[in-house]
Formats: sequence, structure tokens, C-alpha cells
Amino acid sequence: MADNTVTESPSKELMSFAGYLYNPSKSGLRAREGVLNGRRVQFFKGKSAVNALTKAEDGKNPKVSSQEEAIDWVQELLDFQLIVRCDRVGDGSRQLRVNPMQNYEEEAYYAWLYEGSQMFVILGGIGVVAVVLAGVMFPLWPSVLRNGTWYLSMLALGLIGLLFATAIVRLIVYIISLVAAPQGLWIFPNLFEDVGFFESFVPLYGWEVPKDAVLSGKAGGPGPSGNAADSGPGVDQKKID
Repeated sequence: MADNTVTESPSKELMSFAGYLYNPSKSGLRAREGVLNGRRVQFFKGKSAVNALTKAEDGKNPKVSSQEEAIDWVQELLDFQLIVRCDRVGDGSRQLRVNPMQNYEEEAYYAWLYEGSQMFVILGGIGVVAVVLAGVMFPLWPSVLRNGTWYLSMLALGLIGLLFATAIVRLIVYIISLVAAPQGLWIFPNLFEDVGFFESFVPLYGWEVPKDAVLSGKAGGPGPSGNAADSGPGVDQKKID
């Protein structure tokens, strides 16, 4: 059973319990989102935390063997301010305020002050520092690495420039086609659609059909020319009479 004596910092076992409850995929504790002192927090009921500690999950043994032990661990989370007891401001409100009585009650609400493992934050910080140092020390890189980086950056800039050039050319062709024909002609009609990379360049072109000319009840099909290459999700290709 948990020891109720408060020390300077939480024990590894207590942090293990906090991490277990904080992760709903492990504990099954479903927290709701609220606002406490202007900050978004996750909150839950006391009995939900106790149930998460005492029930078996995915065929595994429960985290603790009794409800009393689970309550002791929840109280320790309160003592070390990993959670805080709070009340809702109004029925059904997401606004929360701290309750002066920081004890366990099964119908009381508790908000997380614990923010989970900081490992990813630490690794992200290390990665940022490493990238900055690598950039600062670029003149000291071996010539092979410097040349390779330069070629890769030129390739990336070239691809970005080609994308912009394609977008400008297709817009110019579309405007010219509007003058020559009632329907606009799009080159790579799926270029900016939510499709895969290769699908963005298929078909090569497509005629735009005005929406007011589309007959109701007709599903998408080949373009007015009857060429299947004219159809694509990026352009309204519904058949007209």
C-alpha cells in the first residue's frame, strides 16, 4: 500500500502510477477537457481513477489489489500536486476552479497538473541544439558533405521553383482557354487536390464544366470530348447534354 508520508519529490513508483493513469490507452481512464485558471487541462472523476487502478485491462492483473490502496495512490497524487481537486463552475461547464479541500472523494473532479513524460521534449530540444550547432559549424564540415548539402539544397529549390512555374503556366493556359472556348482548360487538374503525389499529375489535362450547366442526377464521367483522360477529381467532369 502507498506510504502517505510526503517527501521532497515523488517516488518512481508514484510517477509510474501517474504515467499509467495519464495514458488512457493503458489505464482506460478517459479524461475530459476543461479550463483551469485560463489553462487547458484534462480532468476526471475520482471514482474513475480508482476504477482504472483496480480493474484488469487487456487480460492483465489490476494495478492495485484493493480499492483502499487505489484511493491511497490517488491521495498521493494530490499530495505531490500531480493532480488537483477542482469544481465545475456551473452545471456542464468546462470552466474549473480549485477546491480548497485537497482530498479524495469519488464524485469529486480532479485535473491533471502532471504533463506526462518529458522525454520527447528533451529529445526535441537536443535535436534543435544539434541542428543549430551543425549549421554554425558548416564551414568545418568535410568538403564532400558541404558539396552534397549544396547539391541537395539546389535540387530542393529547383523542385519548388518548378512547382511554382507549373502553377503559373497552368493558370495562364486556363485564362487563355476561357477566351477561346466556353470551358476552361486546366493542365494537371489534380495538382492541388487532396490526392497522392503521382495522382496529382494524372490526367495531363481536363476541361472545366460550369456547375450551372451540370444536369442534376448525372454522376461524374468522361469530359464533353468523351476522352477519359479529360476526367479527374480536380475538375468537375460531369457529363452535359
